[in-house]
Amino acid sequence: MLQLTRPIAFIDLETTGVSLSSDRIVEIAIIKILPDQSRQVKRKLINPQIPIPQSSTDIHGISDEMVKDAPTFKQAANEIKQYLENCDLGGYNSNRFDIPMLMEEFLRAGMDVDLSNRRMIDVQHIFYTMEPRTLSAAYKFYCQKELVNAHSAEADISATIDVFLSQVERYQHLGNSVDSILSVIGEEKIVDYARRFSFDDKGVEIFNFGKFKGRSVSEVLKAEPQYYDWMMKGDFPLHTKQKLTEILNRTLLKIN
Repeated sequence: MLQLTRPIAFIDLETTGVSLSSDRIVEIAIIKILPDQSRQVKRKLINPQIPIPQSSTDIHGISDEMVKDAPTFKQAANEIKQYLENCDLGGYNSNRFDIPMLMEEFLRAGMDVDLSNRRMIDVQHIFYTMEPRTLSAAYKFYCQKELVNAHSAEADISATIDVFLSQVERYQHLGNSVDSILSVIGEEKIVDYARRFSFDDKGVEIFNFGKFKGRSVSEVLKAEPQYYDWMMKGDFPLHTKQKLTEILNRTLLKIN
């Protein structure tokens, strides 16, 4: 049995997107496990005060209509802060997303929340630590074999094929074609291989880093053409620079 000296509050957020700086919380769920093993649950819809992209609604099912009468985070902040008082924190990928996002919302609400004395349990980190996500681990899990000569290119790729074929056999709902497999696991649509750019829900190329993160690449290049020069002179991959130039040329054609 889990031995606790104080409660652990497990947190999960649904948001308008994954940017800590520009996206907002639309739902927060907290389940506290108390030292006596009992549980307390709090769930709140939050009005993010910005539109929820359809791509996000498709994932979590929360629409603008559903949150229009919900409190803003600022209105709910004190209640949430009090609920988390004297609790350690937990979640799945929570150290990298849920807790940073929550802290951003507290700061935007003008509320200083000190987590320096809280312990943080990330269940995903436990999973990855106990079940390593390496090719050798996958080969042992799916094929019940030890990978000999790991990091020899031929041995690695041969093992990768064995793992892939075992996955197709194990997960029958994947189907047995490239199309059927990608329809289940999803196919990422990329702009550049380094992922410095991405597509928004309307298919427009946007910055995926830096001060213009989330903004249209084309619009930024029109407003601040010197940013193109800075990137072209900077330490960015050649493919990123190639795609940046393609976007610039397309933008200039529209202007002319």
